[in-house]
Amino acid sequence: MTYTLGERSRRNLEGVHPTLVKVAERAIQLSPQDFTIIEGVRTLEKQREYYNKGASKTMKSKHLIQADGFGHAIDVYPYYDGKVQVNAPFSKFKEVAQAFLKAAGELGVNLTWGADWNQNGRTDDERFIDSPHFQINL
Repeated sequence: MTYTLGERSRRNLEGVHPTLVKVAERAIQLSPQDFTIIEGVRTLEKQREYYNKGASKTMKSKHLIQADGFGHAIDVYPYYDGKVQVNAPFSKFKEVAQAFLKAAGELGVNLTWGADWNQNGRTDDERFIDSPHFQINL
């Protein structure tokens, strides 16, 4: 089955760097797991809220508008048991991540997944796991 990005995903990609949008568009075609883009560009206030409650480890998030005028990060949740779930099994996030990483490879984009910050292909050596997070490194 081939999935497509829905209205919510498209809305949440507004203001996101076109390169990352292309990766997301290709990833949904490759993914065996349906997903939605839950968040793209973030306000400074929202970032501060996430930082204060420990959901983010930085105030220099790639979700904020960068020097080029675009956000460089998105958060993606898989569908599980018929609905979008942040608490879906890690395996569902991993399926989505594999599609994103494959799409990025096809497009020649340096992409980081929030469960593999050091980009070594492993998730068991990370101190902070942010499974929904993807960011481009320009």
